Amino acid sequence: MVQLSKTITNNVKRGQQICILVCLSLLVSACSQTLQRQTCVALAKNVTYCLAPIPANSQVRSVTQQVAIHVNDSRHELLTQLELDREQLTLVGLAPLGQALFTLVFDGTELQSQQSMLLGDEFKAEYLLALIQLIYWPEEDVNAHLQGAKLTSPECDAPQCRRIYASGSDTKDNQQESILKIRFNKSDPWMAEVELAISQAKFELKITPI
Repeated sequence: MVQLSKTITNNVKRGQQICILVCLSLLVSACSQTLQRQTCVALAKNVTYCLAPIPANSQVRSVTQQVAIHVNDSRHELLTQLELDREQLTLVGLAPLGQALFTLVFDGTELQSQQSMLLGDEFKAEYLLALIQLIYWPEEDVNAHLQGAKLTSPECDAPQCRRIYASGSDTKDNQQESILKIRFNKSDPWMAEVELAISQAKFELKITPI
């Protein structure tokens, strides 16, 4: 009986999460525009990352996160709801006060994007999706879709780190030349607070699970 009760409770929670995600998507669609999005983004000069397919061994996940973005002297905060299974990834973004901002749906090949007109044309939610893959996707999957650079997992003063170096650089002797740095405060990336920095772009991203 206890196990059955736990199963029912988990199913109810999962159903609630799906309902919330559907409602958020509808809110975005009510005052949004459908945009054609590229699946490749530039990380630095001559360095490009193209969205990788959904990993074959992906676990079903439903994750709510607080995201803080620093670019130069500007700071932006939003909440994201990420749904992942073996067939697709859905990412919904909300402003701190609850306004729906964007919905991205990626099936491993095609990227569908609904974005609030309040964000303007310059905001590119797919860039955030690419960074999420650099953070959570298996290293070999990322490297297969990373051009002009390589992702590594060096030793560091944190439970786990990732670095991206331009192709041809010495990752042992030139630590300061990394294009992108990722730091986790726990060994399980999905449970960790994540800090990502691209120094050349004066860009910082912090993800906190909720």
